[in-house]
Amino acid sequence: MAEMKLTWRMKGTVLIACNCEYGCPCNVNGRPTLGHCEGGWIWQVEQGAFGDTKLDGLSFGLFADWPAAIHEGNGVATYLVDARASEDQRAAIRALVEGGAGGPWGIFRKTFAQLHGPRYVAFDVDTSTQLPRAHAGDAVAIETEHIRNPVTKETVHPRLALPEGLVAKELALLASRRFHFKDEHVSYDHSGRYAASGYFQYFGP
Repeated sequence: MAEMKLTWRMKGTVLIACNCEYGCPCNVNGRPTLGHCEGGWIWQVEQGAFGDTKLDGLSFGLFADWPAAIHEGNGVATYLVDARASEDQRAAIRALVEGGAGGPWGIFRKTFAQLHGPRYVAFDVDTSTQLPRAHAGDAVAIETEHIRNPVTKETVHPRLALPEGLVAKELALLASRRFHFKDEHVSYDHSGRYAASGYFQYFGP
């Protein structure tokens, strides 16, 4: 008899940052700006459950370094889990991010030659404004700012609709005023590059 997988659901806000130019060509199936991808995601869960385990209010992040485009694989990644999570919640997030339960992480996992973690850290995430920010221990800082018109210096507020989007279906495009990630496996600073934020809703299996 086939093993029954736990059903799960999750919704909230995702914050994204990477080394690409504003907008990130990967969003529209283009090549990464610099030929390789260094960046990741922080998910802030508004409501969620993995089986009977509630995940409301927790955050977790996944950051990676791919030598070329994401879909070409050979990435090295590490992930962070909210230190407030209980043992059951930690196990649930591990099952998700390590790809065994499907969702976007099941696809990302296929692109990693190495996936390290979890690392349990304190998250400080604020997605309640037009300029979301996130800090997680001493590992990651993402602070955003509006993109500016290069001629007038006025702020602009582009949005990207992604009907087939894997991580989110619509994103507010931003710039990273500050973005760095530091871990023994993955480390970079791409402040002043691409950032974005949007609503997510996933179900599984």
